[in-house]
Amino acid sequence: MNIVQEKITELSSMKNYPDELFYDGNLELLKRVKISIVGSRKPSKYSRLMIQKLSSSLSKAGVCIVSGGAMGIDAVAHSGAGASNTIAVLPCGVNVRYPLVNKNLLNDIQKSGLLLSQFDADFKVTSWSFVVRNELVVALGDVLVVGEAELNSGTMRSVEFALKMQKEIFVLPQRLGESEATNRLVKENKAKVIYDIDEFVSRFTTCNDELHVEDEFLNYCSTNPTYDEALKKFPDKIFEAELSGEIIIQNGRILSNL
Repeated sequence: MNIVQEKITELSSMKNYPDELFYDGNLELLKRVKISIVGSRKPSKYSRLMIQKLSSSLSKAGVCIVSGGAMGIDAVAHSGAGASNTIAVLPCGVNVRYPLVNKNLLNDIQKSGLLLSQFDADFKVTSWSFVVRNELVVALGDVLVVGEAELNSGTMRSVEFALKMQKEIFVLPQRLGESEATNRLVKENKAKVIYDIDEFVSRFTTCNDELHVEDEFLNYCSTNPTYDEALKKFPDKIFEAELSGEIIIQNGRILSNL
């Protein structure tokens, strides 16, 4: 078990920043664009299918999926994303496998993804630790997706956190009489409906594309290309980078100033 040493910017939205945050796995996932997905422990076949498709599509686009490691929607979200591109926030210590039915999934996430917890390594689940877990799940994501939820369910505590943090909330389109809590969120204009998965995914991949171009540009500048070569390859970036002081133009060549 390890302790996260650096402050995680996203967690500043929590009521209180965690005193300690323990982990096992790949901390680099925290640097990704992240989306939190939560929902019922006993979702319908439709909700399972849609969350599987959504988390898989987001993962393929480079977005990291955050969820709580529970049965139902959580497990589907983690498995859809693939163990190497998901963060499981636990209501117990990172050495504990809860629920036991998800033991293999959590072991896979430990090996190639990331387990996070606010509790000591061997801490056992309590009724209040779920609430602590839920707040952390919501805080880590850029937005919250609720796959399915009923009124007065534990999932709605996550929604409360999202509303307090002013996070955007998204839900699946559901039939009348099913997932009444998410339908009410839409009715009260507290959530938006995901009608098109590809369109939803595109909202977050634009950011990734910009980051990729930025990295490619700075890596290119580190090779000290000529000004003319750099201008031809990155016409929109050269002037901006020079003005911001990221690069210096000297003797007709680009020098990185970072």
